[in-house]
Amino acid sequence: MSSPNPNTADTSAVQAPPADNRRGILLRLLLAVIVLAAVAWAAWYFLAGRWHESTDDAYINGNIVQITPRIAGTVISIGGDDGDLVKQGDVMVRLDRSDADVELQRATANLANTVRRVRGLYSTVSGAQAQVAVGKVALEKAQADYNRRRDLARTGAISAEELAHARDALTSAQNALATSQQQLQTNKVLVDDTAVASHPDVKAAAAQYRAAYLDDVRTVMVAPVTGYVAKRTVQVGQRVQPGAALMAVVPLHEVWVDANFKETQLTRMRIGQPVEISSDVYGSSVKYQGKVESLGVGTGSAFSLLPAQNATGNWIKIVQRIPVRVVFTDPAQLDQHPLRIGMSLTTEVDLHDQNGPTLAQSPRTGPRFSTDVYKDQLADANAQIERVIHENMGGR
Repeated sequence: MSSPNPNTADTSAVQAPPADNRRGILLRLLLAVIVLAAVAWAAWYFLAGRWHESTDDAYINGNIVQITPRIAGTVISIGGDDGDLVKQGDVMVRLDRSDADVELQRATANLANTVRRVRGLYSTVSGAQAQVAVGKVALEKAQADYNRRRDLARTGAISAEELAHARDALTSAQNALATSQQQLQTNKVLVDDTAVASHPDVKAAAAQYRAAYLDDVRTVMVAPVTGYVAKRTVQVGQRVQPGAALMAVVPLHEVWVDANFKETQLTRMRIGQPVEISSDVYGSSVKYQGKVESLGVGTGSAFSLLPAQNATGNWIKIVQRIPVRVVFTDPAQLDQHPLRIGMSLTTEVDLHDQNGPTLAQSPRTGPRFSTDVYKDQLADANAQIERVIHENMGGR
């Protein structure tokens, strides 16, 4: 049996310590990497990270302008379909205007008839004034006859019966004059301090004409804003009722972002802070610039159809989210890379500027959204009313 080689044992004893040393070096190196990573993260957080809040719970929102009829009618033409670009004032839907034209003609005839009738009221006043003048003359004559017969009756030249007849004639003349004066006052009340065009009856007929004129104009529905057609449901030949949604126009240049941040992220968020926005459809290569316009006044659950009831024994605390509205500061970006309603976004808010408020400090001085496509609808109606009145005034 061979004896163990002492050189081999010595070699093993010498090689063991280096293995432990390598393991220790690796552990120390790993610890150093962890410490450096922690220091780097802490430096990033205190220098930059804590001044930014981001969320991917954000979506494009915007106005969806409904095209709705204000009168009942039958659709005879449709001016746009889903995806079409339309300009403000473009005709979107036309209704059959036969019934509206008939009502407008009836209102025109009623206005003309009213003007002529009011002219008759002024003529009645003139006639009543002439009747009063006749009554005064008759009264003066009856008074003179009565005075003369009264003097004759004192001398016995006439009988008492003849004097009584003269007194009755005087009384009759007085009553006739009073009746004429009362009739004159009644007729004057109907026309005092007015011209034909400003007479209440003419104004009422003119208002009926305007209503009929508007109904006639409203058989043509125009686009209130410039945008793209969406949600068209109307069909040619369909009988529509007032208020029914026929289609929508979406102005994609007036979109905004509703970003839902956790309530713990709003500590340093202020109105006016810059926001960097990226869309899922374009990826991180396209960055939109925006700013915080407003911070929501309630959580999403508070305004839901069935708000959460927390007054229960099994209540669990859940971090809520607050909607933050972000508007785009460079509309040209939306021309180059258009966004659609409902698209998902990622938003990152720069919190360095702490000068802004958390809530709006003053009310708006003007409308936020408006259209002027309806402002001139009555201009032509007023011109037509003046024409009808002038045509029926005769020489007055």
